[in-house]
Amino acid sequence: MPPAVLFAAITLAPVALLAAGGIAGGWWIIAAALYLTLFSAVTDQVLRRLGTRPTGTTEPGRWADALSASLALAHFGLLALGIAAVSGATGLAPWERVLAFLAFGLFMGQVSNSNAHELIHRSSRLPRALGRWVYVSLLFGHHASAHPKVHHRFVATSDDPNSARLDESYYRFALRAWSGSFRAGLAAEREMLARAGKPRWQNPYLEYIAGAAALLTLSALAFGPAGLTAHAGLAAYATAQLLMSDYVQHYGLSRAKLPGGRYEPVTDAHSWNAPHVFSSLMMLHAPRHSDHHAHPATPYPALTLPSGAPMLPAPLPSMATLALMPRLWRRVMNPRVARLRARTPTQAAAPAAESQIARA
Repeated sequence: MPPAVLFAAITLAPVALLAAGGIAGGWWIIAAALYLTLFSAVTDQVLRRLGTRPTGTTEPGRWADALSASLALAHFGLLALGIAAVSGATGLAPWERVLAFLAFGLFMGQVSNSNAHELIHRSSRLPRALGRWVYVSLLFGHHASAHPKVHHRFVATSDDPNSARLDESYYRFALRAWSGSFRAGLAAEREMLARAGKPRWQNPYLEYIAGAAALLTLSALAFGPAGLTAHAGLAAYATAQLLMSDYVQHYGLSRAKLPGGRYEPVTDAHSWNAPHVFSSLMMLHAPRHSDHHAHPATPYPALTLPSGAPMLPAPLPSMATLALMPRLWRRVMNPRVARLRARTPTQAAAPAAESQIARA
């Protein structure tokens, strides 16, 4: 099957299910939730047992940009519908509203976030704006600054708020990463404005904050206090998944500091990857993380799985679930980090401060 069809079918199927589920509830909303959880996990494992190899790379062509734009536009429609459904405006029963929160939040956390991440790395202004406003709608607009200007520069070092340290729990990491990335991104934008001699009012943080406030106000005006709560809740749920993705994909990995004070170059060894077929397609190859850090401008269909790069033992969504249980997470991941450090000398030079982090 052509890659364009695979990507489109797997990413757009939940859009249709959520659209029906947000209005009609019932089996539609159940199907949407199952697609994004059990069906995805089981399909990944079945394909792996059948020996299905990860999809190869392909020239992206116009279809890749068209799909990303379609998913971004669908996100805004689904966000509005999700807020209406969760707040009760579409007439769903209480249990359907709970399931709608789960399903819409999962889509925004796994698909919308992955797609927005893809868009903010594009060179053209319109795709970047689309990606930026997906993050703004999820009350996480500063990620459009902090991710390319801080995370990509300082990944796997103590200077990156979004790189998880060895033994750090997800819960501790999430609090540190949200506030740390906000401050680091703001500092990076201020530095760039000062260097270019531009006025402070051109700082995109004004857009992030004003845009989030305007959209929250719109939700409150359209659906009342319940709509405001639903919007904030869905945004928090989606953002928690984005932070979880950062946590899982960089846990315990570190870059050595060279004698001159600079860090060693980013290599394939500084990101965890997942070769599982279905979830990778659903998240636009976001689990091919090493190649993304090596070539941030590479469109998602052309990302590869580098030979010898660190591999997660289960699909990214499954590992995210595991990370909610810190002791079990450390039992699974710490030995893998230790083996990687033993194999890679620079990984062995992890910051000594890691061992001082309290276990949660």
